[in-house]
Amino acid sequence: MSTQRNPWLALYALVVGFFMILLDVTIVAVANPAIMTDLHADINKVIWVTSAYLLAYAVPLLVTGRLGDRFGPKNIYLIGLAVFTLSSLWCAMSTSIEMLIAARAVQGLGASLMTPQTMAVITRTFPADKRGAAMGLWGGVAGLATLIGPILGGFLVDTRGWEWIFYINVPIGVIAFGLAVWLVPTLETNEHKFDLVGVALSAIGMFALVFGIQEGGTRHWDGVTWGLIIAGLVVLALFVVNQARNTGEPLVPLALFRDRNFGLSSLAIAAMGAAVTATFVPFYFYMQQVREMSPTMSALVLAPMAVMTGVFAPIIGRLSDKVPPRIIPTIGFALFAATVFGFAVLMTPDSPIPVYLVIAGLAGLANACIWGPLAAIATRNLPMRQAGAGAGIYNTSRQVGAVLGSAAVAALLSARIAAQQLPSGPIGEGGVGMGTMPPEVMDRMSTALSESMYLPACILLIGVVASALFIGQPAADKPKPEPAKADIAG
Repeated sequence: MSTQRNPWLALYALVVGFFMILLDVTIVAVANPAIMTDLHADINKVIWVTSAYLLAYAVPLLVTGRLGDRFGPKNIYLIGLAVFTLSSLWCAMSTSIEMLIAARAVQGLGASLMTPQTMAVITRTFPADKRGAAMGLWGGVAGLATLIGPILGGFLVDTRGWEWIFYINVPIGVIAFGLAVWLVPTLETNEHKFDLVGVALSAIGMFALVFGIQEGGTRHWDGVTWGLIIAGLVVLALFVVNQARNTGEPLVPLALFRDRNFGLSSLAIAAMGAAVTATFVPFYFYMQQVREMSPTMSALVLAPMAVMTGVFAPIIGRLSDKVPPRIIPTIGFALFAATVFGFAVLMTPDSPIPVYLVIAGLAGLANACIWGPLAAIATRNLPMRQAGAGAGIYNTSRQVGAVLGSAAVAALLSARIAAQQLPSGPIGEGGVGMGTMPPEVMDRMSTALSESMYLPACILLIGVVASALFIGQPAADKPKPEPAKADIAG
């Protein structure tokens, strides 16, 4: 059998699993009220169900990209997929909020093993002038998963119960595993050393920072909270120093950031990750608790976003190879920021729902301009030998942004609820958000949720600035992709 194969077949196989793991970033958002009620948790613990997943997803990404370079992206992808699928079953069978949080952390580890391998395979099998179209598909899947997650989650919560947002991963995971074994090629591997000190510093720093931010409101921003935040920042600073002084193979090869577009893309995707995560939490609490929609109906409000992203992502991906890098992502971030600001303004007890549908459609077009083009810009000039490391850094940036966005919106939401003098008990327990609210409570609740939406809107402005600073011309011819060394089944 020829060693030259159609790289699109491998990409199609990989995006099945990639779609599933990104689905789980947002599918929980619409199920939060149901999980909170069933497992008798407060809002902060329920948001930890998402934060634990994101944190366990983000921290190992710096090394899992290297694992793919060392042992082959196909092998690491399959291991991660098995971990993710089995932990999904554990999530579904959880009987307490603490058990669910632990299972989600293991699920995040599986996702962390899988994600860099998808980008590395694209970088190593597609020529540079075709990579935009491939990243367009990759980015379209990322955007669609992020947006379809709540819709599918709402349907499953309404019809089967929140457990089924995790049960559904089991058959999908089995199918994805079979497709990957069959269609993903075995690529050349490179010897790598692993920076264990760097892994420890990044993990400790991120955990301390995220825990401090998210638990700040619960602990009334006491000395322990600020101590954790400051300690996290100090340890992360030590991590950067460690990476700069590492003469072997650091987790983060700082030389990659000499490529201006790679550095700016990493910053922009971090802003995107933070904004998406921080948008969905207040949005779905608003739709379900203030507007009294079912999970399915609340998710369908954002259906135009998913549709528009799916339709336009491949088209815009191809277009991104033919125009200067800064144009499409800058437009995308500006439009997305405007739509989130629009959501924030609209979040009153009686605003017209059709307006949300229009704004959601525009947000979908914005997403199509961001996910794929940004990934193509980030990886276009990466050395082939560092494809795994670059993909790991890029995806780490997105996930670090997501986990910080999750923690920050939890803290802000708690603060705004307190500022509106709403009942001190957690949302979903003791009356607030359960059944019909008194008009004055509904008004104050919508105000608190609306004010929380300004956080992701402002974060997206970082993406606008970063994208506007991209340099360069449309993609030119680059070295040919690496041949695979095994047959398709290999």
